[in-house]
Amino acid sequence: MLYSIIIPCYNSARTIRKVVELTMQELEREKRTPYEFVLVDDYSPDGGATVAELESLADDYPCVKIVELAKNSGQHNAVMAGLNYAEGDTLIAMDDDMQTHPSQLPVLFAEFDKGFDIVYGYYPQKKHSLFRNFGSYVNYLSVRILIGKPRDMKTSSFWIIRRFIRDYVVQYKSQYTHLQGLFLRTTRNISSVPVKHFEREVGTSNYTFKKLVGLWSNIMGYSIVPLRLATYCGYIFSLLGILGAAFIVVRKLLVPSMAIGWPSMMVAICFFSGVNLLFLGLIGEYLGRMFLGMSRYPQFVVRKIYTKKEDS
Repeated sequence: MLYSIIIPCYNSARTIRKVVELTMQELEREKRTPYEFVLVDDYSPDGGATVAELESLADDYPCVKIVELAKNSGQHNAVMAGLNYAEGDTLIAMDDDMQTHPSQLPVLFAEFDKGFDIVYGYYPQKKHSLFRNFGSYVNYLSVRILIGKPRDMKTSSFWIIRRFIRDYVVQYKSQYTHLQGLFLRTTRNISSVPVKHFEREVGTSNYTFKKLVGLWSNIMGYSIVPLRLATYCGYIFSLLGILGAAFIVVRKLLVPSMAIGWPSMMVAICFFSGVNLLFLGLIGEYLGRMFLGMSRYPQFVVRKIYTKKEDS
């Protein structure tokens, strides 16, 4: 059985070697061999430092394969690139910053050996900023509501899956990748185990507010709940409009001298116009994503595959 460890890399020149070598030690200790590492450089903007360190690792260890992307595609698409080039029967995803620490791998393997298709490591105590934790909570609620994520299922970027999961997931070719959505489409034989979340050793999180919103919006590609919400809101506002109109007519009949207020009319027009524009934008987002999918907008573009020099 081959184990594939997939690590998306972004500005990770100072941490990735330690992550890889500690992971090797844990895999050897657990007798999880043979193994391979698929390290995906997501177009790190550090002047080539990350790519140079990754290629150095590949030169030192024949089990390391480098996938260099030609442009930044985001963490989930970078993981998808790794899944496409991994050859293992069991696949593990980790981060490049030592927060998903190799020392926690035995915890995930112990649960995985019980027969689950997917095992997530989750963090009872996160070392993220308050903003990042809030974003994670919003994402958790959204996934629960939109794609039916079980209430007790806790997730992170630290997971183990079986090969048949990988084989199904890589069939998805849209750029709007959300791995939880793809996993939940494939199986419900999923478990979560608590693992220790370590402090980031170098730098700060690369997730900006814009990137978090973009990742959150990808969930829409796995659910039609927002479109149904638009329909329900249409019903509700139509009913309110009918009731309001009836109320005004009755009141005008009872009090003929009553003046119809211009401010209230403008408020109503502005409110309902805003609602209409909101849901038109939502529908437009779905149509736009369908268009980009039909035009084969790529998930990722591979610039180069690099392995040990004598093998390349």
